[in-house]
Amino acid sequence: MVDGKRRVSPPDGGWGWVIVGCCFMVTVCTRAVTRCISIFFVEFQAHFGADYSATAWIHSLVDCTTMLCAPVGSLVGNRWSCRVAVMFGGLLSSCGLLLSSFTTSLELLYFSLGVLTGLGFALCYTPAIAMVGCYFQRRKALAYGIAMSGSGIGTFVLAPAVQLLIELYSWRGALLILSAFVANLCVCGSLLRPITLLEEEEEEGEEKHGEDERCFISCFLSSKEYRFLLLPDFLGLAVSFLFLASGCSLPFVYLVPYALSAGVGHQNAAFLMSILGVIDIMGNITFGWLTDRRCLKPYRLACYVFSVGMEGLCCLFMPLLRSFPLLVPFAILYGYFDGAYVALIPVVTSDVVGAPYLSSALGVVYFLHAIPYLVSPPIGGWLVDVTGSYTATFFLSGAALLASALILSTVAGIRHCCRRRHPTTVAMETKHEPFPLSPSDQSNCFMAFNKEAVGQAVAS
Repeated sequence: MVDGKRRVSPPDGGWGWVIVGCCFMVTVCTRAVTRCISIFFVEFQAHFGADYSATAWIHSLVDCTTMLCAPVGSLVGNRWSCRVAVMFGGLLSSCGLLLSSFTTSLELLYFSLGVLTGLGFALCYTPAIAMVGCYFQRRKALAYGIAMSGSGIGTFVLAPAVQLLIELYSWRGALLILSAFVANLCVCGSLLRPITLLEEEEEEGEEKHGEDERCFISCFLSSKEYRFLLLPDFLGLAVSFLFLASGCSLPFVYLVPYALSAGVGHQNAAFLMSILGVIDIMGNITFGWLTDRRCLKPYRLACYVFSVGMEGLCCLFMPLLRSFPLLVPFAILYGYFDGAYVALIPVVTSDVVGAPYLSSALGVVYFLHAIPYLVSPPIGGWLVDVTGSYTATFFLSGAALLASALILSTVAGIRHCCRRRHPTTVAMETKHEPFPLSPSDQSNCFMAFNKEAVGQAVAS
């Protein structure tokens, strides 16, 4: 017993599979519903007399708000509980969709569907994903693979269903039914049974010194919850996520227009997206299962870097693919590795910061996705307008993805060299502690490594 709380290890099963099922439904109700909003665009244009660019801001606002407010979801989950965060988020997003079905202007849709629904999704998404990491350790990658596959499976099922609802009940009726469907987030939230994971107590003096050292972050943020922000490992991970988010969304936006410009028929162009979505699901689950195997488990970060790098290479070769038979392999490869890295984002983040800090860390991680998600599609479209082709857009996507993989590889390489120069770190890591060194110790380690490298360069 520690402070009246019982030490609990991740059960790797039992109620944990209920948590995985709940997280699966959360990704269906948030990410899949967000993808399906684009189906309403033609209806919005016809009803409000708006052009495509004005209507497209709705989708961008939902996506951006969901990621931008991800730290709010983490904060609510940490201060109260993940159950409260998901239930309140479900209520908020359902109300946003309900109000959208009665809206009378596009500007009101920006608020109700873009901001209000996006904020509700943000309150649900991060806490639900963090709960999976609390219940699983040995089979964490598989659990996350199943949970995150809800986005692909949900899109595959919801897209035709939403189109049918629009045809039967108009866009207002479809939004009303979606509001009732999203209300199931409240049910999912009620099933998120809290679990307390306690690590070994740190020495009181070291904890106080660490708090003093990190007090500059913000008086609003708890230094205990956000101590990982000073870790060099996490900082490198954060920078790589910025580049990742800048490149990963462009192929989803421009694959169909590019295929049409290459002479592929409308039906086959749409079929490419279906292939990508189905293979994405396979990547979620199979890559999660593979990286839980004993032989690959120590190399999960390397598997993540490999997935992102392969996506980048696929984009660089995209301009050479000018027919449907050649674009099918692209859809298969890109879809598989997209599903692979999406499933590994929470796993890699958890390996860096540890399960107790996962909710806060994921909030920051998804927050970093917000602005790139908002601006990269318009930048890609501007490049198409300026150059008259999609080559520059796909080169931008590929370069950003490769830069993300390169940055993370560099950070991992520096960390490996740093560990070799500090053997005590390796010994401590064998105890599976998420922070083998304190933030200040890691910073000193990196400074020592850099100083030694500079000294060797001068001597040579």
